[in-house]
Amino acid sequence: MATFRLQGSKVLAVDMTGDSVKAKNGSMVAYDGRMAFKKMTGGGEGIRGMVTRRLTGEEMTVMEVKGQGTCWFADRASEISVVNLRGDKLFVESSNLLCTDAGLRTGTSFTGVRGASQGNGLFTTTVEGHGQAAIMSEGPAVALRVSREHPLTVDPGAYIAHQGNVRQSFQSGVTFRTFMGEGGGEAFQIRFEGDGLVYVQPSERNTIAGDV
Repeated sequence: MATFRLQGSKVLAVDMTGDSVKAKNGSMVAYDGRMAFKKMTGGGEGIRGMVTRRLTGEEMTVMEVKGQGTCWFADRASEISVVNLRGDKLFVESSNLLCTDAGLRTGTSFTGVRGASQGNGLFTTTVEGHGQAAIMSEGPAVALRVSREHPLTVDPGAYIAHQGNVRQSFQSGVTFRTFMGEGGGEAFQIRFEGDGLVYVQPSERNTIAGDV
């Protein structure tokens, strides 16, 4: 299995010994050893996966990288975090997904109003299995714990991904910026309950749910 490690906070190094990974197309910045690159549409899931992504608005172009040596990945100087999956599922926006172990399964999941509130489609990307995935963020990502005793409420523009046995719901409310008179329009939030992790970034995307 390929080994993921960070070099600094904005470059992912992947050591491979004949195995392969799937990465965002065009994200390779350097490599040593022998590497082969193959462009794949729809996350490498074949015709069914490609059609599903096009219908759900989650179409993404990735490349398969296979070989012996080390390959380095980066994308627009984004901060990178490595997520370890042990049979669980990671939900992540496609624009925030940089690289996954080839053995991990990717797919789509319905987000409903959460995706609409973020200005994304109604579906999001899922990564499932045993292995590692690298996600990107604007600024250093923070992993926040969700437990039965301590649910978590997140600004849609700061949300990146979540994993574990977590339920999410959509609610209206106010944020500090709205309270201080700096918001414009109605504010919306995402509430997470259960047991897992939610990844947030310190930079908010523009959302169609108002200036939150």
